[in-house]
Amino acid sequence: MSNPPQHPHSWNPPTPKSKADLTRIIVAIVIGNGFVTYDFTVYSFSAALIGRLFFPAANPLSSLLLSLGTFGAGFVMRPVGAYLIGRIADRQGRRAGMIVALALMTAGTWTIACLPSYQTIGAAATWLMVTARLLQGLAAGGEIGPASASLMESVPYRLRCFMVSWRGASQGAAACVAALVGALTTWGLSADQMHAWGWRIPFMIGGLIGPVGWYLRRRMQGEPVVPSNAAAGAPAQGPFEGAIRPLVYGVLMMAATSTSIYLAVFYMPGYLVHTLHRPAPISLFTACLSGFVIFVMSPLVGVLADRFESRKPLQYAGLFACLVATWPAFTALTHGAGTVASVAIITGYVALALNNAGPNSVMVLEAFPPHRRASALAVIYGVGVVLFGGFTPFIVTWLIARTGDAMMPAWYLLGATVLTLFALNRFPERDGRAGEWGAVVR
Repeated sequence: MSNPPQHPHSWNPPTPKSKADLTRIIVAIVIGNGFVTYDFTVYSFSAALIGRLFFPAANPLSSLLLSLGTFGAGFVMRPVGAYLIGRIADRQGRRAGMIVALALMTAGTWTIACLPSYQTIGAAATWLMVTARLLQGLAAGGEIGPASASLMESVPYRLRCFMVSWRGASQGAAACVAALVGALTTWGLSADQMHAWGWRIPFMIGGLIGPVGWYLRRRMQGEPVVPSNAAAGAPAQGPFEGAIRPLVYGVLMMAATSTSIYLAVFYMPGYLVHTLHRPAPISLFTACLSGFVIFVMSPLVGVLADRFESRKPLQYAGLFACLVATWPAFTALTHGAGTVASVAIITGYVALALNNAGPNSVMVLEAFPPHRRASALAVIYGVGVVLFGGFTPFIVTWLIARTGDAMMPAWYLLGATVLTLFALNRFPERDGRAGEWGAVVR
């Protein structure tokens, strides 16, 4: 009996032969992806000090805003890196794309760690800091797509959400470690020591992680070969031809996630200290605990999501829970909640808002054929973070300064959540069990 005809984009990549192989893949990808998040988190925690050293201004708020603007500028390069490195991953293999991204991130991190201040080399310090951030943004934009695709393609359908959830878990773990390093350096060094050289320590630690991740990724085995259009028997097409709808709604779905993580994890330490006047060590502890919650919750939700036929139900549940919880949470924070209560409120919100990395990424990856999916997810993530995440700390800081309303973060989060609910409802979900690129089912 002859074999049934295959869909032109059908592709059944091999799975690892043992749990040891699977563990090596997870570790290699998690370390590299976590490294990217670690560096962005460290910069956000050091924004005020970096502003004084590299963006001097008569008004301290102006220095902080310039520093936060540079934090956001790193995101401008994300769509470029997403497309370029994503295409490398789709054409030459996921590992090739991930190695390029990690090398660029390491170069940007060491530049920041070793860069002389404005007082030493003048305006060159400002430009080099911006350049290093742009280089990091280029790398970060290209990391997400290949890493997620490699994780998903390493396991059968029934384990996809759990496997890809480790990418989100790695971001939580990295944020936790970055906050812990920041808290320890702040606690162990004087203000003068931090200003002179102590702020460089977290970046140097991050710079040492890069080579470890590069070595582990070079040794990854069992990577499937990605078929091109021609190899799959399909006509030659542009990189995203016929994929406008999932691209547009995929970007809009990033609104709630990006806004939540850059507010709750990256911006919240400064918000607690400068707006709500909480002690600095407690604010860093909150960021550390939030990262730990993401690390724990993401795989658990991934396991649960794999039990559902659709990738959407748990995402709907999380978004509706955030709609209900956002306003009461910020009302309590701004109306005198104690330190312990503030920590509990923030980590509780993080548990609701930032646990769906697995089902969301898998749903997006399944919407594209294998020879497009790494670049597609990378572009969706990169553009979405630029629009909704990277400049969020800057915008919210400016809005609070202009209005004097400490509830501005709540309004911002609510708007982003509604937009994501709309996009999730419209996103064309495909049946991932029907080959590697099944028909649209929802």
